[in-house]
Amino acid sequence: MPATRDTAGPAHIPHDASDPPRIRPLPDLLVNQIAAGEVVERPASVVKELVDNALDAGATRITIELEAGGVELVRVADDGRGVPPEDLPLALAPHATSKIAHADDLDAIATLGFRGEALASIASVARVSIRSRPAGAADAYRIDAEGERVGEPRPDAGAPGTVVTVRTLFFNTPARRKFLRTPGTERGHCVEAVKNLALAHPAVGFTLTADGGTVLDLPPAQTLRDRAQAILGDELADRLIEVSSDDADTPGVIVWGLVGEPALAKPTARHQRLFVNGRPVRDRAMQHALAEAFRGLIDPARKPLAAILVDMDPARVDVNVHPAKAEVRFRDPGLVHSAIYHAVKRALALRDLTPAWTDVRRAAGATPEPVVRPGAWSVPPAFSAARFADEIKTHLASVGAEVDRDALRVAVERAAPPDPDEPDALPPARAAGRVLQVHDSYLVTQDDAGVLIIDQHALHERVMFEKIMSRLGSGPLESQRLLTPAVVDATPAMLEALSRLTPTLARLGVEAEPIGPRAVAVQAFPTLLFNRKVEPAPFLADLLERAAGRGDTPTDEEALHEVVDMMACKAAVKAGDRLTDDELAEILAMRDRVERSSSCPHGRPTSIRLSLADLERRFGRR
Repeated sequence: MPATRDTAGPAHIPHDASDPPRIRPLPDLLVNQIAAGEVVERPASVVKELVDNALDAGATRITIELEAGGVELVRVADDGRGVPPEDLPLALAPHATSKIAHADDLDAIATLGFRGEALASIASVARVSIRSRPAGAADAYRIDAEGERVGEPRPDAGAPGTVVTVRTLFFNTPARRKFLRTPGTERGHCVEAVKNLALAHPAVGFTLTADGGTVLDLPPAQTLRDRAQAILGDELADRLIEVSSDDADTPGVIVWGLVGEPALAKPTARHQRLFVNGRPVRDRAMQHALAEAFRGLIDPARKPLAAILVDMDPARVDVNVHPAKAEVRFRDPGLVHSAIYHAVKRALALRDLTPAWTDVRRAAGATPEPVVRPGAWSVPPAFSAARFADEIKTHLASVGAEVDRDALRVAVERAAPPDPDEPDALPPARAAGRVLQVHDSYLVTQDDAGVLIIDQHALHERVMFEKIMSRLGSGPLESQRLLTPAVVDATPAMLEALSRLTPTLARLGVEAEPIGPRAVAVQAFPTLLFNRKVEPAPFLADLLERAAGRGDTPTDEEALHEVVDMMACKAAVKAGDRLTDDELAEILAMRDRVERSSSCPHGRPTSIRLSLADLERRFGRR
């Protein structure tokens, strides 16, 4: 009969009050195919489940073979313990496993697999063959399955271990097969699945071939660092920072990993590989800990490159919360967050994070610069030829580089700079001690590794940020009351933002309250900002407008950082401010004292290093 809509249910379900539908058990094949919908999303899901089983079987070598991105063939061979012939039919039965036996076992799962549904689910949507030989057994046995049909074990030839072959995935569910992507895309997902598992298990050798070509060949018994570098890319070896904490740092949680320098941050979190007890996971608390550890070192919209492995008591983590076991639930997520955050932050603090000139140009998509030869100089219009030549020569000599004096002077003169007395000429560079202020915006100095070019505003912004955060440690900032309140025009969204930010603003010495439906009065303002000649009304208007434009509600910590970011920006010296000799000396001294001085609070670099090697290459000395 046609479907009708009534109060008993939706219109697409046939319903007849005189003949209600009966509850009945589903066929086994349909049950397994429904389970497969949760477990087997694509060929990569098959690869992960089979490699999980191989690792749980104690394999020391695992070989994965793919055809057509795994759609036509996934074969996983291992040298693990193997399966006795009498257990082979149970391997293909739903919810049959050797990994748990009692309900209490679910409270401390130490294996990658444990549900017992993976092989049954795969066999319900593909043609599966299992050949296995336990160590010490004289013969291997094989069993085949296709949909509902499961054969009997029969003798076969094979080495100790297990080989599982999965062919023509979704052959009997064509609608699912249509949703698969191109073989290249599916192959990519399979490779990522193997890389994740290989990174978490460096003692195991992995070989992955696709359509006859070798994609991965990782030897067994690698160190964690060697395996991580092989997965992340050996070319990044010098730019990966080791992270570690032990039980003394955070009792019950051990962290090890590698994080990329800030310049390696990516637009998405796809390059973050997170593991708990050898299991690749997606976890917001772990991702948030990484983001917080890198706060102020990278643009907030970018994500740090990382591989983080956490080991902890299995009883303190629940892995039975996701059908594909890709997510976990921690008994104490704050403990894990703290362990990762402090381990990463400590590692970053010990590293010189000043980006190299070549890194900054590469991040900006610039083409490589040609080597500079005598006669090919370009000269900023602010300098006379003689002054510019002398300053170049002086600073190159200070870092141990040499250039022919006459060739340099001739090259500068050929550049024909405009007359510095012209009205639109920029101010000349000015030396103070061992630092040069250029265009009243950039500072040039040296360190042991080469020449440092510093953005004076960005560096002072970082200095002010750290100064404000340090003062907050001893209580609210000192503030001054205004003789006449400063009034700010405000929209309803800005007033709502003010209500959220009022506790944070109070800590920072800002007292503000609504006066009517469209205005806010600033009653008190931080002394620090007054001293830096920051006007209360424009500051609060800008702050509330930004807060109102956010698409989400920040945490108290995020709100504090954002307001202090803005305070530091407003209070810092600006590009174009001419600094006194004392100010130049002070800002450089602060660079060595404050944490994370390599970047401003927004993640923009404060300094760029032109290394001695770069100088030598650009002057044709190597």
